[in-house]
Amino acid sequence: MSPARIVAAPSRTNRAARAGRPAARSGGPRTIEGSLDGAGLAIAVVASRFNEDLSERLLDGALDTLQRQGVAAADIAVVRVPGAFEIPTAVAHLVRSGRWDAVVCVGAVVRGETPHFEWVAGEAARGIATLAVETGIPVLFGLVTVDTLEQALDRVGGKYGNRGADAAAAAIDMARVTRALGRKGAR
Repeated sequence: MSPARIVAAPSRTNRAARAGRPAARSGGPRTIEGSLDGAGLAIAVVASRFNEDLSERLLDGALDTLQRQGVAAADIAVVRVPGAFEIPTAVAHLVRSGRWDAVVCVGAVVRGETPHFEWVAGEAARGIATLAVETGIPVLFGLVTVDTLEQALDRVGGKYGNRGADAAAAAIDMARVTRALGRKGAR
């Protein structure tokens, strides 16, 4: 499996011919895409301790995926924080250190009877997204933000899969994409 690839898109001539239109010009755009080859990548996982049973399942899914995709155990760090609200602070230190190709964030926020849910989930999401955009380091959102415990269980290894595993796979893919776009590797 190649770390990243640049693929020539189908030419306008071929697409236009299939659509019954004349071609505007020959050639086409290049496509840059990543891969799920984790070999040589350094990836950190930030895990919330709040709703610990749910967070642990997300963490297990993320770690399993990273290792199955070739990220060496020595190239993975787990940072545990009290809750989802604290995740962006840990992420900020990680992405600014230059040591990580990507960061995966996992945790669970289950709605209660107060507006606390919106504040915690919203600020965690905003902080994670802001750091990814500002630094160019992929920071993946593997948090489960749900109304009920049943919905959470469905997303931490139940009928809808494991969002921690999904975020870990996306982290590898995005690390490869950003490298293909010219970002230097970690370390």
